[in-house]
Amino acid sequence: MQKHVKRGLWNHLMKDGIEMGLASIIYEVGVASKYVNHAMRTGDLGLAGTSNLYGEDQLALDVLADEIIKDRLDHTGRVRRIISEEQSEIIIFDREKRSGGYAVCYDPLDGSSLVDVNLSVGTIVAIYAGEDPLQDGSRQVGALYVLYGPRTTLVYSAGHGVHEFTLNSLGEYVLTRENIRLKESGRIFSPGGLRADYLPEHEKLVSHLEDNGYKLRYSGGFVPDINQILLKGGGLFMYPATTKAASGKLRLPFELNPMAYLMEAAGGAASDGEKPILELKCHDLDQRSPIYIGSREEVALAEKILSRK
Repeated sequence: MQKHVKRGLWNHLMKDGIEMGLASIIYEVGVASKYVNHAMRTGDLGLAGTSNLYGEDQLALDVLADEIIKDRLDHTGRVRRIISEEQSEIIIFDREKRSGGYAVCYDPLDGSSLVDVNLSVGTIVAIYAGEDPLQDGSRQVGALYVLYGPRTTLVYSAGHGVHEFTLNSLGEYVLTRENIRLKESGRIFSPGGLRADYLPEHEKLVSHLEDNGYKLRYSGGFVPDINQILLKGGGLFMYPATTKAASGKLRLPFELNPMAYLMEAAGGAASDGEKPILELKCHDLDQRSPIYIGSREEVALAEKILSRK
């Protein structure tokens, strides 16, 4: 009896008819993630002696992950400009070798401060047609994240559903879940930020969820928490505006736009509390926004409660 062979990432991209340049970018991020994964498990976890554009100390691992992903994106020959959370400006690749092409916005190692205590972290990527990486989220043509946990998984969408691949012992990404869909509502919630700094309306939302039996599931990492809601089929992640951070903490171009794209592609929703994340005008590398993301009913509930402030 012949065994069923699980489909690999490149084969899946081709079968779904993804444009070759876009497929190359997704695939090469997958290749880069294998090197990042290896570096994380064997490399230097100390400080690099540098800081990023936000004044945050960079880990040696942050810098290495950024270089690996940047080199693989350049290797595609399809990427014209990139912005990375670890860089202070837009990076322009050699235009003479490229026509058309794509722009990529990425966080090479989101949650890297959790690595030294052995918690899950991830890579987040947004892809746009053309050369401008600061486009509105609604203009994304693809997005993905890689989760480095007990298993290393890659979740992507390029307009044809949301799919999960797992890195196997041979170093190949093989399909493990296809066409992931969220239910209209879930039973878990992940509230980011210090609760003592919540505004009254955010406190009301959390109290409502607790009173209605929602289970608290928060790891401190954006990628693993989003992954849990997506693969469990529903729930709500929130990182609100607080008394100390009026625009929230998470960054629109590197974190919120790609995750909102993936969540909506799976039948969920993402809002800043008033309107969809993907409708926000993106104009700055350091642009931040509150976020309520997950099942449609929970996101609608958040907007309803917040509107009563």
